[in-house]
Amino acid sequence: MGLNGGVKITVLAGGVGGARFLRGLRTHLREAYPNGDGGSTAEVTAVVNTGDDMWLTGLRVCPDLDSIMYTLGGANDDERGWGRKDESERVSAELTAYGVGWPWFTLGDLDLGTHIARSSFLRDGLTLTEATARLAERWPLGIRLLPMSDQPIETHVDILVDGKRRIVHFEEWWVKYRAGVPAQRFIQVGVEAARPTPSVLRAIEQADVILLAPSNPVVSIGTILGVPGLRAAVLAARAPIVGVSPIIAGAAVRGMADACLTAIGVETTTTAVAKHYGARSRGGLLDAWLVDEADAASTPVLAAAGIRTTAVPLWMSDVAKSSRLAADALAAARRG
Repeated sequence: MGLNGGVKITVLAGGVGGARFLRGLRTHLREAYPNGDGGSTAEVTAVVNTGDDMWLTGLRVCPDLDSIMYTLGGANDDERGWGRKDESERVSAELTAYGVGWPWFTLGDLDLGTHIARSSFLRDGLTLTEATARLAERWPLGIRLLPMSDQPIETHVDILVDGKRRIVHFEEWWVKYRAGVPAQRFIQVGVEAARPTPSVLRAIEQADVILLAPSNPVVSIGTILGVPGLRAAVLAARAPIVGVSPIIAGAAVRGMADACLTAIGVETTTTAVAKHYGARSRGGLLDAWLVDEADAASTPVLAAAGIRTTAVPLWMSDVAKSSRLAADALAAARRG
């Protein structure tokens, strides 16, 4: 396929990996398809995981939407990988003193401003899609952010702590326990009643390229695809689907994706994750798959499984390398 300046790209994304990939994609497109005003003639839509969302201290918190918005807006704390840079935490300290909220889940003062604004929009009757668009107006994103659904979906985790089974919110397992307590299963609360929005379905249907960011394949990409009707929409799309591995040399690029993969019985290898997604020609998702050069030996194995695989540098240690990775993903789409 050929790509021109009017290309429409839809990316399924979540978390830090998704945020950094989208930033690199935006940089590449501004260089490859400049519009003369510092932007790009290409149109990018990110369909973002909302399974990490929650109500906390009376506020609607959307970790993945916010991480991506802050990263694209230049306000993310890149050292921590999440939250706002130049933060203070006076309000969270006061909330803890009152016994409100989760003391192990600290929200910075600037970050709280986002949650207060979002909660106000939602209580005024806006959908999450509309509230996200209002928040995004403040930032020079260059990418449209869409929540995967307007209906609330929360990922909960079934764990065993001190001999007792507990169902906890994903963020408690991820942040408080650092995924150190084995997950028995993941529960998508509310998913049965959820649907992808018309905007999400249009972005998938009209896309020239669909990219799966190097996000957690279980609780980010997997949660997005778990929204009823969304996987079917992706499979029905005319666009080639290219995935970027979140695993390099048998280890998660970031976070504790290995713990999530173990919980669903998938090995922490790029080959296993690709086979988990599956070849589109055989009822799965992928037309093409990018692996790191350290995993080049997986390419013939995956080719035999029907997945066209290319080894390229995957480490997104800076914006230039993230941009190069995005270019490689689009090149893989062209080869389809």
